[in-house]
Amino acid sequence: MGILEKISEIEKEIARTQKNKATEYHLGLLKAKLAKYRAQLLEPSKSASTKGEGFDVMKSGDARVALIGFPSVGKSTFLSLMTSTASEAASYEFTTLTCIPGVIEYKGANIQLLDLPGIIEGAAQGKGRGRQVIAVARTADVVIMMLDATKGEVQRSLLEKELESVGIRLNKHKPNIYFKPKKGGGISFNSTVTLSQCSEKLVQLILHEYKIFNAEVLFREDCSPDEFIDVIVGNRVYMPCLYVYNKIDQISMEEVDRLARKPNSVVISCGMKLNLDFLLEMLWEYLALTCIYTKKRGQRPDFTDAIILRKGASVEHVCHRIHRTLASQFKYALVWGTSTKYSPQRVGLTHTMEHEDVIQIVKK
Repeated sequence: MGILEKISEIEKEIARTQKNKATEYHLGLLKAKLAKYRAQLLEPSKSASTKGEGFDVMKSGDARVALIGFPSVGKSTFLSLMTSTASEAASYEFTTLTCIPGVIEYKGANIQLLDLPGIIEGAAQGKGRGRQVIAVARTADVVIMMLDATKGEVQRSLLEKELESVGIRLNKHKPNIYFKPKKGGGISFNSTVTLSQCSEKLVQLILHEYKIFNAEVLFREDCSPDEFIDVIVGNRVYMPCLYVYNKIDQISMEEVDRLARKPNSVVISCGMKLNLDFLLEMLWEYLALTCIYTKKRGQRPDFTDAIILRKGASVEHVCHRIHRTLASQFKYALVWGTSTKYSPQRVGLTHTMEHEDVIQIVKK
């Protein structure tokens, strides 16, 4: 029996098992086995001698956004509209066969947008070059999931299932569980909150399935067995996802209103160029980037060339971006903007910068 058959057998058993107190240990074990087999499936096969052709695109710009969706939902049209890159778009499926990069210039930042080939059902098992597409998506900062507004919710649930099975968690945060394997001493289990979904016995069963008999486990929040398995495996990617419903010019206003009110969702029409500016604003918010301007002593700030950093960046990050030796020669900095109590404020390396702050760095 191959890995795919084993996975489908376990999935069928999970589906037909009733969820109650008596079966929770059995379900936890099945989920642990399923995660193990899926991890094996993602490993490159040792027998394949010829090197497969990937979609490796060099990372450029300040952030990376991946476009994921089924064939013919308007990914290539969206790329052509947003960037100066022309991606071939036609009315038949699988027009795009490889990864096509483009650059969006917005608020002084260069955002790399990747147009990936359409995903089909079973992509996680390698159908239709699905593995390469998903491997590129794992390296992105934000995923834009392009959906056809005329198809309803079917596409969204199928794509989420495909991405979940390869360890991409959309719009979720990392579970607050401390886990450390040890050399001896058995399994030490503690929790700072009341657990309603996991018990000590279930945690031990899952760890034994992974051949872990000595470990320290501390639950700091009420997590499910799936989230605990994610912590053990450790190769999960947690990333923000924006659900973009295209072709809204083909559905009723009531349906557009319903889709637009969903969390993390934006409705657009590439054909009629509707709502694209709002999508860019949402994308900027999800990327959590900040622009910081520099100023020389006795001169006006340079608003033409911004330094783009992640939200929560400190003065030290700004120094490293300007020059790697600047932090070691740093004396103090003067900052104008919303991160200070008064302008200009004299700050040190640990001061957190905010969007559109102006900084002047003084060396020793």
